[in-house]
Amino acid sequence: MGSALHVERAEGLLDPARTYSRDEVLVRDPPIPKRAGVYAWYFDEVPPGVLTGGCRVTGAGTLLYVGIAPKAPPANGKPASRQSLRTRVRYHYSGNAEGSTLRLTLGCHLSEQLGIRLRRVGSGTRLTFTPAGEAKLSEWMGAHARVAFVADDEPWKLEHSLITGEVLPLNLEHNAHNPYYPTLKALRAQHKAAARGLPIAS
Repeated sequence: MGSALHVERAEGLLDPARTYSRDEVLVRDPPIPKRAGVYAWYFDEVPPGVLTGGCRVTGAGTLLYVGIAPKAPPANGKPASRQSLRTRVRYHYSGNAEGSTLRLTLGCHLSEQLGIRLRRVGSGTRLTFTPAGEAKLSEWMGAHARVAFVADDEPWKLEHSLITGEVLPLNLEHNAHNPYYPTLKALRAQHKAAARGLPIAS
């Protein structure tokens, strides 16, 4: 029973009956529940340089990344995250690179195309593409990214299964086996190092 449910939820992400755009997610009462679960990001335009050999392709685009909300409970007994599918997906679509690894990764790939640059902001410890750059990134995601999701009380288990079983070039955690992993890791490190060498953005 549990295995069948696991397969069904995986299929809901890998062959989704429905995916959602930025405009659909950022309405006052979005269709995404305030529950734990897994989400999958499809793109009808692949960011420059990303290796997509073996990636799953559907009518929604190419599957490049999966994520969860919340993360697995900390082993040290600290309180678990209170994130939900709704809060996390909305943040990916409208937040900034400091709080969204997906936005950081996309922005690094799209830096030249969109004319954006990772910078230190605030006190200097946070890295974002600045409000103007994040707005451009949000616009690009609105045009090219769609998300599918499934509710799951232990999303980290399904996420791990997807990362080990699918080709997901934009995931880093648990994904060192992916051929694109070294390139992605180096690209992000390069942009972070360049940002830390610049003055704090005003």
